[in-house]
Amino acid sequence: MQFLKTLFWALLVVIVTVFAIGNWTPVPIRLWGGLIADVNLPILLVLTFLSGMFPVLLYHHAVKWRLKSRLTTAERTIADLRNIAHPAAPSGTGHGPADDLTIPPASVPTAVPPGVA
Repeated sequence: MQFLKTLFWALLVVIVTVFAIGNWTPVPIRLWGGLIADVNLPILLVLTFLSGMFPVLLYHHAVKWRLKSRLTTAERTIADLRNIAHPAAPSGTGHGPADDLTIPPASVPTAVPPGVA
C-alpha cells in the first residue's frame, strides 16, 4: 500500500511540473492605485490553492484537537468509574471478610452409564 501512495505522489509531482513548465507565462494582475503585477501562472495557481486550503486545514486541526480532548476526557472518566466500581483487590492475608468469599474449585464431572437417570 505504501508503494501505491508513493507512486501517486510521484505521479502528481510529475504532472504539476509538466503543467508548470508548459504554462510558464506571466499573467498581469491589476492592483489598487493602477499598479500592475506580473506573476507567472503556476505561482499564481499555487498561491490560490494554498489560500483556499489553509483555512480548511486550520478548521480540520481544530476539530481534531477538540475530538482528541473529548476522547481523553471520556477515557479518564471511564477509568475513574472502573476504579470506583471495582476497588483494588484485597491483599489475601486471611483476616478480612473478603477472604471468606473464595469459591472452591469445581469437581470433575463423572461419566454416567447409559440407562441410569
